[in-house]
Amino acid sequence: MTASSFEIEIEVEDPAWREAAEDVEAVVLRAASAAMAAADAEPEREVVILLADDDVVQDLNARFRDKDRPTNVLSFPAPEALPGFPPAPLGDIVLAFGVCAREAAEQGKTLRNHLTHLVVHGVLHLLGRDHMDEAEAEVMEAEERSILASLGVSDPYELPRDA
Repeated sequence: MTASSFEIEIEVEDPAWREAAEDVEAVVLRAASAAMAAADAEPEREVVILLADDDVVQDLNARFRDKDRPTNVLSFPAPEALPGFPPAPLGDIVLAFGVCAREAAEQGKTLRNHLTHLVVHGVLHLLGRDHMDEAEAEVMEAEERSILASLGVSDPYELPRDA
């Protein structure tokens, strides 16, 4: 799928994603495009987004992060292109259906909004944003909030109010 001048490839490996959100590809495309545009990604950069199950993500998390458990989203930045060559892909993002669906339910969010947030989060990681310390986290979260607001998604970091 192409969004403006960005190439965004979406692979749905776990059919549970389509069963839970009929328009899942459109949700992912919209979120990734908005994040890339807002973060001033270079034109013609490619992102591959894999919507997988928990087992796939657990395997990747164990192999690349030494954490033998599934997580909601993993980002794998691609190496930079050499000077004089076309722009390199930005990288890959992988999301685990079970973890994402469980988190959305626990946090009282729709899966669509949670997925939107995690795709934005993953794209920002590919673009060099991080949250390893509190200052970085504040900057990255502010950028996420701004992008999500432009998509009509409420602040994912806002604590739910007690009734």
